[in-house]
Amino acid sequence: MNINQFGKKGWTPDRIGDLNGKTYVIIGTTSGTGFEAAKILLSKGAKVVMLNRNPKKAEDTIKILQQELGNPIDVLAIKMDLAVQDSVKKAAEEVLKTIPRIDALLCNAAIAQVPKRTLTVDGWESQMETNYYGNFMLQALLFPLIKKSRGRIVTVGSTGYNMGIKAIKFDDLNWDKDYTPNNAYSQSKLAQIMTIYELQDRLKEAGKSDVKAYACHPGSSRTNLINTSGSFVMRFIFNLMKLSPLTQSAEKGAYPQLMCATEPNLDQRGFYGPTGRNNWTGPVGAHTLEPHAKDKAVAKRLWELTEKEIAVVWNI
Repeated sequence: MNINQFGKKGWTPDRIGDLNGKTYVIIGTTSGTGFEAAKILLSKGAKVVMLNRNPKKAEDTIKILQQELGNPIDVLAIKMDLAVQDSVKKAAEEVLKTIPRIDALLCNAAIAQVPKRTLTVDGWESQMETNYYGNFMLQALLFPLIKKSRGRIVTVGSTGYNMGIKAIKFDDLNWDKDYTPNNAYSQSKLAQIMTIYELQDRLKEAGKSDVKAYACHPGSSRTNLINTSGSFVMRFIFNLMKLSPLTQSAEKGAYPQLMCATEPNLDQRGFYGPTGRNNWTGPVGAHTLEPHAKDKAVAKRLWELTEKEIAVVWNI
């Protein structure tokens, strides 16, 4: 077991200093870990730009944050649906028009365990587009401003990358055959994590060491993730788990992404999350990333294929 560099209790938000003048863009803030991350960043004086697909829920969220933290908080909501390419492009344009800097982009939103294979309006399997293509596209479109700001890209993955197929099915990325909710989820999360480490390599090659990219995961947190998209059986199992010590609060689930967004001199090669049993709960720090998630040849192939699929090329 690695010794946690942050001591026995692991990383906690007490380590975050005053964030006045800093701006964070977070995807998916109307509940769960995204809401908690936004709340903590705002409480430290940061500006937060929230990207959500439901404007009404985003408005309600701002009201709740204002009540809990007290006015004035510097928060802005922009509509974006990760599962619609046009929506991602429009949101990116609006972000670039509206704010002068991005200290970190926190790619927090996801769907999981969709019971039947579902295609998006762009014709992709829904978990792959929402969890992977949409995030990859937004990162690429916002990269010029992140680069200018010497900012960070934080991808919130999942230990699910190691629980299903454990491979990228290049011959059938869209699951025309053999779809299972878990394998499709696993592939989308593996792709998300792999391309962060590939991005690190590309930044290094381009001499852009002042931009940092991190991969983390929330552990087993009490959020609405499975309730939003999972089957009845999955929802039942997960809601039972929520009552057990195998899960932790959504606030604790937000710690890994907050650490990756704010902690100075954090090693990019780490994979960050709870370090207790099964990496579900426990002190936050670095832990093992399985070798299949670091396969350089697969990551490079996936990156190049993705740029072609979404017709957006990173300008590193």
